[in-house]
Amino acid sequence: MLTSQTVSILFWNNKSKIRNGKAPIYCRVSVYGKRVEIATGKFIEPENWQSGKVTSKTEESKTINKYLILMENELYSKASDLSYRGEHISAEKIRNLYKGVGKNEKMFLVIFKDHNDKMKEMIGNGVAKGTHTKFSTIYSKVENYIATKYRLSDISIYELNHQFVVGFEHYLKVVHHMGQNTTMKYIQALKKLMNICVANEWLMKNPFGNFKCPITNPEREVLLEHEIEKIESKTFFSKRLDEVRDTFLFCCYTGLAFIDVYKLTTNELLMGIDGHKWIFTSRQKTKIKSSIPLLPPALKILQKYENHGCRVVKNKLLPVKSNQKMNDYLKEIADICEITKPLSMHIARHTFATTMTLSNGVPIETVSKMLGHTKLSTTQIYAKVIENKVSEDMKNLRLKLEKKSVNNKTKSLKRTV
Repeated sequence: MLTSQTVSILFWNNKSKIRNGKAPIYCRVSVYGKRVEIATGKFIEPENWQSGKVTSKTEESKTINKYLILMENELYSKASDLSYRGEHISAEKIRNLYKGVGKNEKMFLVIFKDHNDKMKEMIGNGVAKGTHTKFSTIYSKVENYIATKYRLSDISIYELNHQFVVGFEHYLKVVHHMGQNTTMKYIQALKKLMNICVANEWLMKNPFGNFKCPITNPEREVLLEHEIEKIESKTFFSKRLDEVRDTFLFCCYTGLAFIDVYKLTTNELLMGIDGHKWIFTSRQKTKIKSSIPLLPPALKILQKYENHGCRVVKNKLLPVKSNQKMNDYLKEIADICEITKPLSMHIARHTFATTMTLSNGVPIETVSKMLGHTKLSTTQIYAKVIENKVSEDMKNLRLKLEKKSVNNKTKSLKRTV
């Protein structure tokens, strides 16, 4: 129910903007403590203003007072209309309806859907299918959030504020149990949409602009040499597991992400500057060119599939299955090889960056180039993994030395006896 405590309307004379002896009259609309101001277009001498009205007895003063009363009534009427329709009431919405903005009101989900529809049309032409899928998922989460939090099917972009995005963060983490990085990526998408609104001059500034999106660097799981050897030496009697194992190992030796090995063709296998075979490709994610000299184990895997149907029929270097199937089958391989780490296609890329290259002294700049990273700081995340590995190796060495010291003392005691 609409009450005087819900909506408050106050007129005031802004003496700080006095011109030619007169100051402008402003209207302040407040709803639950949040307020907006509307210029009335009327001016009056400050000495003739008291308690929200003009005190002089001139005809002009009477006309101004009548205008202010009509304006106040219309503003309350707009608020009542919102209440009657069961819509969310805000000071911004009352102001926009009064000024006629509501007739062409920009609704958030309408803009969001239009953005996603245009993105869908550009799949394969600068937009990856996965990017469109991500934005579609974010859309559904925002739609549910608005329905849950505001009990609305959509919300005006003029009502979006910092509190909206703070509430959305809480909703994603508490209701959907999302981690920090995924939550921040969702909010970054919303900030992008708001920037589009600003660019189109629908908004003066991004309402989410002050919200920071800190990303944490997760611990990267990698395979060590003896674990790679376990997988490599295992004999699989299942063709599907054999092909998945080979594709996974090829990524361990090249650093290719799933989508990049999936689309890899024979045309991207060329002779390099050193007279050996290289992979020359572009990363699907960043479009950055990646040049990778092939290690002997990677060449051996490619030779195995020279006459395979993937080459003859599809011109593909390897028989790569869907990402979901690859990851499902890798779990089977992990069980068979007694590897406790969660095998996935992305762990292969991490393994190349650490165990295969950085751990063996390959400069980080070279690794970054082969991985197709746009920034060296992205590659430096893997260097931290190496630090952990160094720490673990030193811990093992320390234990060996301590054990050796104990054995030497035992031998010395025996000789003394």
